[in-house]
Amino acid sequence: MTRKLLPFLLLLGVSFSACEKKPPELPDMPPPAELNILMGNPSEATTNVVNSNNYLISLPEYALSYNRTKGIPNWVSWYLSSEWLGPVNRQDDFRPYDQLPAGWYQVSSMDYIGSGFDRGHNCPSGDRTLTVADNSSTFYMVNIIPQAPQVNQDPWEKMETYCRQLAQQGNELYIIMGNYGSGGTGNNGFATTISGGKVTVPAAVWKAVLVLPRGENDLSRITENSRLIAVIIPNENIAGNLHWGDYRTTVNQIEITTGYDLFSNIPIAIQDILEARKDTGPTN
Repeated sequence: MTRKLLPFLLLLGVSFSACEKKPPELPDMPPPAELNILMGNPSEATTNVVNSNNYLISLPEYALSYNRTKGIPNWVSWYLSSEWLGPVNRQDDFRPYDQLPAGWYQVSSMDYIGSGFDRGHNCPSGDRTLTVADNSSTFYMVNIIPQAPQVNQDPWEKMETYCRQLAQQGNELYIIMGNYGSGGTGNNGFATTISGGKVTVPAAVWKAVLVLPRGENDLSRITENSRLIAVIIPNENIAGNLHWGDYRTTVNQIEITTGYDLFSNIPIAIQDILEARKDTGPTN
C-alpha cells in the first residue's frame, strides 16, 4: 500500500483486519482531491461564483475549471496510478452535475443527442475503475466535451490506454486535459455549438502528462530528465486518421495557445527545460 492510497482508502471507509499491521499515521500526505492538482492550478480557478467561466470544482476523482458560458470544462486535472485501476465496469450514467451554483444551466446528456459529436470524457472512465462511485463520477457532464467521434474513439482512446499501461508498469501520472477555441467537425459536419448554443464545440483538444516512477514526495523528485508528454489534436473527424504520437508538441505551445500555466508548482528552472522539450518516447 502506498502512502498516497491511504487517505483514499480512509475516505471510502475501508477497514483492515485485526491481524493486519496498521500503517502509521501520515498527516503530511495530501488527500486524493489535492493530488489531482498537486502540480498546480493552470488557470488559478476559484470557487467564487463570480468567477463563472473559471469555476473550480474539486472531486476525489479529478479537479476542473468549469466554464459556465461554454457549458464545458476549460481543463480537467487528475492523478493516475495503478491503485485507481480495478474491476469496476463502465457505468455509462451520463448525468448533470447538480452541485453547480444556483441558477446555472446544468448540461445533460440530452444536449448531445443528434449533435454528431461524442460525449468525450476528460478524465477517462477507464482511469477510475476501483469503485462504482469513482467510475460513475467520470460521467458528470462537467467532465464532458463535444468531441469529434473519430478523434475520441481512435487517437484519444489509444493515448488514454497508453497512460494506463504506464501506470500499470509502476509509474505515477499527473495528467491535465483541456481544449481551446470553438468550431469542430463531427459526423454532421462543422459546428461551433450544440443544443441551441448551450454547449461550445472546441476547435482542438490537448493533454499534458507528467510521468514519474513510483515513489514519494513527487514534487521533489521531478528533474530535467522526467518525461513530459504533450499533444494537441484538432477536434475534427479527419484528425482521427493519425496516431496520437503524431500530434506531440510542447507544453510551452499549449501554454502559448491557452494562456494557462501548466505544472506551475514545479521549480521554474526545471519547468523551463521540461516544457520546451517535445517528447520522443514510446507511444504504445
